[in-house]
Amino acid sequence: MTRAHSLPPFVVAALVAVTLPTTANAQASGSSSSSSSGSSSSSTTSQPPATSATTVLTPEAIRTLAETHVLLSAVHDSADARAAQAKNKTKDAQTELAEQKRTAIAQALQSKGYKADDFQRLRFVVSTNGEYRAQFDSVVAKLTGAPIPGRVAAAVVPGFVPAAQLPSGLVGTHIGHIATSYVDTPDKAGLLVVAFAEAQVASQHATLATRNTTDLAAMQMHAGHVLHALDPALMKTGPGKGFGLRKAAGGVAQHIELAAKEPTASGNVKIHATHIAGAARATLVRMDQAVSLANQIRSATEAKAAAGLLSQLVSVCNQLLNGADTNADGRVDWGNGEGGLQQAQEHVTLMLAGEKK
Repeated sequence: MTRAHSLPPFVVAALVAVTLPTTANAQASGSSSSSSSGSSSSSTTSQPPATSATTVLTPEAIRTLAETHVLLSAVHDSADARAAQAKNKTKDAQTELAEQKRTAIAQALQSKGYKADDFQRLRFVVSTNGEYRAQFDSVVAKLTGAPIPGRVAAAVVPGFVPAAQLPSGLVGTHIGHIATSYVDTPDKAGLLVVAFAEAQVASQHATLATRNTTDLAAMQMHAGHVLHALDPALMKTGPGKGFGLRKAAGGVAQHIELAAKEPTASGNVKIHATHIAGAARATLVRMDQAVSLANQIRSATEAKAAAGLLSQLVSVCNQLLNGADTNADGRVDWGNGEGGLQQAQEHVTLMLAGEKK
């Protein structure tokens, strides 16, 4: 790459979002001692594991590395979003976009003072050193607002209940499938936890679709993301968990009713099981409405027609989480088709509180 290229617009935006230090080349305090060995093997893209034990990284070097990681992530996300647009589905367009992406990555690395091999080598160093990795993750968290990996208490996840709070026996097993862990879900999370995660993705992308109501391809792309979160059988790829709200909310209703049918189930469990299942099934009805709207947007041939459906899609997707006050009595109940995932979670909490008495 001897020619000077201007940065693509999506790379410029990413650069603005990430602080650019003036000492980007201060990568390692021990770089002089390791440069001779690095230069003798510059034709290879990987370094021996011993590198992690010999390279010393300063806090500034780790910060630069983390900023570069965030910058490259933004480049990847922007480029991949463009490649996913319907107008870019031709072979020529995909080839051109792939080349633009490679150029953008190279230029992003250059803007931070790295060659590709050096960046990968230092990323390996960080990945094999616990202290460095903790510093790296902390910087990434500050730059992006994302939680530090492995440091989020599970109890803050919507729908989650620690196993210690579950009743004993098969009643607790079925409730645990809802709120603690289930074998078939991503990360073996509880079905209600996955339902919340998928509904949040659907709501987010319904909102993202409203950002440019003159771009039909963008609206249709986000409508596809909504479908993937709701039911991957309808859209195989997307930003959801790959499990789908349909299976997750359906599983919530199924397993809470199985818990209530157990001979050892208390009256408290049986009462709240009705409420939880009712809210979950109301969520499924609302989900079918969202699927219909998303499909209509994807079938639209004009941006105006698609844009006219977006406010409905946003509203319905938000109701997946929050339910809806359909009878205008000032509150959202679990029944009468009003309930959403929030109401299901509330009654899981009330049910478990009643079991402690």
